[in-house]
Amino acid sequence: MTTAARQTASRDPLLQPYQLRHLTLKNRIMTTAHEPAYTEDGLPKDRYRAYHEERAKGGVGMVMTAGSAVVSRDSPAAFGNVAAWKDEVVPWMAKLTEACHDHGCAVMIQLTHLGWRTRYDVEDWLPVIAPGRRKEPAHRVIPKVMEEFDIARVIEEFALGAERMKDAGLDGIELECYGHLIDAFWSGELNQLDAPYGGDLDARMKFSLDVLQAIRDRTGPDFLVGVRYTADDLHPGSIDEQTGIEIGHRLKASGLVDFLNVIRGRVDSEPNLTDVIPLGGTPAAPHLDFAGRIKAEVCLPTFHAARIADVATARHAVAEGKLDLVGMTRAHIADPHIVAKIAAGREDEIRPCVGATYCIDRVYVSGGALCVHNPHTGRELTHPHATPPAAAPRRVVVVGAGPAGLEAARIAAEAGHAVTVLEAADQPGGQVRLLAQARRAEMIGIIDWRMAQCEALGVTFRFNCFAEAEDVTALSPDLVVIATGGLPHTEVIAGADLALSAWDVLSGDAKPSGSVLIYDEAGDHAALQAAEKLVALGCTVEIMNRERGLSAEILGMNFVPYMRALQDKGVTFTVARRLDALTRDGNGLRATIGTEYSDWTTEGHYDAVLVNAGTTPMDELYFELKPLSRNRGEVSIDALVAAEGDPFPQRHPEAAFDLVRIGDAVAARNIHAAIFEAMRILRLT
Repeated sequence: MTTAARQTASRDPLLQPYQLRHLTLKNRIMTTAHEPAYTEDGLPKDRYRAYHEERAKGGVGMVMTAGSAVVSRDSPAAFGNVAAWKDEVVPWMAKLTEACHDHGCAVMIQLTHLGWRTRYDVEDWLPVIAPGRRKEPAHRVIPKVMEEFDIARVIEEFALGAERMKDAGLDGIELECYGHLIDAFWSGELNQLDAPYGGDLDARMKFSLDVLQAIRDRTGPDFLVGVRYTADDLHPGSIDEQTGIEIGHRLKASGLVDFLNVIRGRVDSEPNLTDVIPLGGTPAAPHLDFAGRIKAEVCLPTFHAARIADVATARHAVAEGKLDLVGMTRAHIADPHIVAKIAAGREDEIRPCVGATYCIDRVYVSGGALCVHNPHTGRELTHPHATPPAAAPRRVVVVGAGPAGLEAARIAAEAGHAVTVLEAADQPGGQVRLLAQARRAEMIGIIDWRMAQCEALGVTFRFNCFAEAEDVTALSPDLVVIATGGLPHTEVIAGADLALSAWDVLSGDAKPSGSVLIYDEAGDHAALQAAEKLVALGCTVEIMNRERGLSAEILGMNFVPYMRALQDKGVTFTVARRLDALTRDGNGLRATIGTEYSDWTTEGHYDAVLVNAGTTPMDELYFELKPLSRNRGEVSIDALVAAEGDPFPQRHPEAAFDLVRIGDAVAARNIHAAIFEAMRILRLT
């Protein structure tokens, strides 16, 4: 670190130590509890450990592991949760803790019983339990109302879970009290029990205080215990702000709680979840002032995280005394080395969180957390964040400056290759530039960050260059990367030449009026973004697809803002219908509509029809260059999957260059797929 960087670090509020009772935290930045869903049989094994260790290596002061490690067998994992009720969890958590401690990073874990926020028809098929029969919208299960023996057992299981974490060497725990079992007891709406655990606030808090006391009895006075709680769940008759403040006061008065981690809202549905964990396109840190009020009222050490994605906002939160520790959790999924870069005076190099929330959506809907534009996250064991130096420098030509092409150029340059990028447009970005409009404007950070990195690494760019084969070969490349992307594919119906594409609308080239049908085969963002733009133009919009639900590629949380933007604008949503053909009908179009489920057909009449069916690869240049290449375009799947070896089979070693195509130049896929493909091929070259 330079002298200037050290002086900056010494004055930076974020880099000041914090004393949490006997534990000294080296700075004010933490990652709050979140479940990356990397567990194996409910255990935080090597992939899980490596993920958190990378953030510790990157300088964060504390990692709060687990997005709710479950303490009971009748709280089955809803999204890859750590099984804190298993004795086998202890050695794995010990290994994780030791790895993070080696980097001076404190380690805690969040414990919970999911209560109503899980299902009965998984794992051991045990009834879901809660203090009332209310069904959680997200998991759609009516719970069994807890009996006295359920309550006694769960209290003891919380204590046993905490004891396991102490045995593993963790610095402490926090209890999850928003949308799970404990805060359901606090809620006047959800708690249907009689005394002693239901009734007034004293009775409704008895369960949580009994849990805390049981934990203290098992772990002793020196093990740190906190509560992450909703101080206002925004539901009438449940927990309002005044009740939340009173709960905070009572937790403090109990002497059983060392810190609070403040939440506002409830996570029982996708719309509510997006208010607690806001997406891109919403104001930064929407609950920060609220958390600051709770801190000022209750006077316990206070943590908070909710869309604090940039260093300036985090610095403000600490400098103004609103928080003692600031959570930058999704920001660390995008860049695990934020603190190290701050300390070194390299804030401008931080890979930005662009608010895509691909990370969380994958956990809730389809698997482990992945960052939309950091392909190393969650793959630390196989694809470390640092690019290895190349064995020998090569001349690399990349054709296309979309996300795949820019990632290929960045990785190649980091490895020490000489890189030239040829781009047909006058600026980089490809499809991302089309998508990064209005509410999704932050997505352009995917492009801007890579351009800054490439320019710093000496990559040469040639814009307004529609590359022909001779343009590429004239550069005497050793490796050619075709990242030319794709063009809209509309020919999935008869009469497709009469249809617009989503790109036509998003680019502003087409501005239809009147009634517009969007037929969405791809199920991705482009269709719904086009719908928003059409509504703004005053069109009457119908969105149709052949499936039983809308927009299958837009995962849960990202679906919410589209519905909020479209439902009150009179947009019609039509599922399980298929657009078969278009013909002219005066100044409009006649649509022949069928279905997958029968021979039934009907007709519709529209002023314009938009077809969104993904892209067709722009691969002409690739096929021109293929017979000139050493590998004839072939890539070794075994080398890619193993992340080692030569990815290019040498079919014609006398040829001058290897050739590969990536991203949508291969087939229509999402941004993460394009970037991951570029990274894992280029780091092997």
